[in-house]
Amino acid sequence: MADHTSRRAGSAAKPSGNHAGRRPGSGPHRRGARPRTTAALRRALRREVVGTIGVLADAHDFAAMRSYRSFVFDDHPSYLRQLDALLTARASDQLHTTVALFDPEDFAAFCSQHGLDPDTARGRGRYTATIAARGGAITYTGQPLDTLLPRLIDQAVRRATWEYATTLLAGLGACADCGQDIGRAAHDRASHLLTRLLEEAGPGRHHLVCSVQAPEEQLLAVLHADRDPTRPDAAPTAADTTEFVTVLATAIALGRPGGVVLRTSPPDAPDRLHGWRLHRSRLLPLTEAEVFSAYCTDAMTGEPLSPEPGVEYRAGFPVPTDDPEPHG
Repeated sequence: MADHTSRRAGSAAKPSGNHAGRRPGSGPHRRGARPRTTAALRRALRREVVGTIGVLADAHDFAAMRSYRSFVFDDHPSYLRQLDALLTARASDQLHTTVALFDPEDFAAFCSQHGLDPDTARGRGRYTATIAARGGAITYTGQPLDTLLPRLIDQAVRRATWEYATTLLAGLGACADCGQDIGRAAHDRASHLLTRLLEEAGPGRHHLVCSVQAPEEQLLAVLHADRDPTRPDAAPTAADTTEFVTVLATAIALGRPGGVVLRTSPPDAPDRLHGWRLHRSRLLPLTEAEVFSAYCTDAMTGEPLSPEPGVEYRAGFPVPTDDPEPHG
């Protein structure tokens, strides 16, 4: 399941001017002899090829693909070993490779939509090219599979969450009373809340989690942000910020239950944990006991968990706002 695209090979310029008398290859920018044989030329061109590999990260997805006769692998561990060998070989040849999560259900729908036979390598390649173009690929830099695959799955989940939240916001339309775009107003409000929250949090490394009970599922967004004026590279990425703001905006626009928790690692001090609940587009601080309970309770079973050593559980601090609540 790989798609390969190549850059156009540039044509050689004709010698002219002061360079006309020089023999080929003697110019100031030469770095070595040109390849002469067909095989050498092909190897040189191969290094220009960019490859994307669709990865079946878990055994369930792998089992779904085994229904296709053209899919030749019998077991998931063997498939992963061959995948690792392929990635390593491409890296040793200095070939740029990205990997993307291959979703069998989405693949079948894609083939049906575009009139492709799903039981062909061509169909799998076309689908892989599509998921790479959507921005769900990760560059392979030699990392082991037990590091690469969880990151790939996490990125796919985050993208699906963002797409779902974006769809919800886009479908809300305008406020009947004032004509204001409900989704856009909620997005602006969420962005404002995040900015003020980080301002009040002060210096340190911040890890934020936003949890929203959407109509059909629980949405989670994570954001890492360093508040260090001496490090301009410490700002969160635009993509991470967009995901976080979009999920928070969903709770604001729909009036759904939601909350934000913040873990701050200040210089030379214990980590601090704070929490807020979202109410009418405002972040209301949780008490210290509520923060402790939120962090020290198993979300699945409701059973108590041991407090994390070296961590301070604190009440949420006020998050001031200076803009009106959005209509909706």
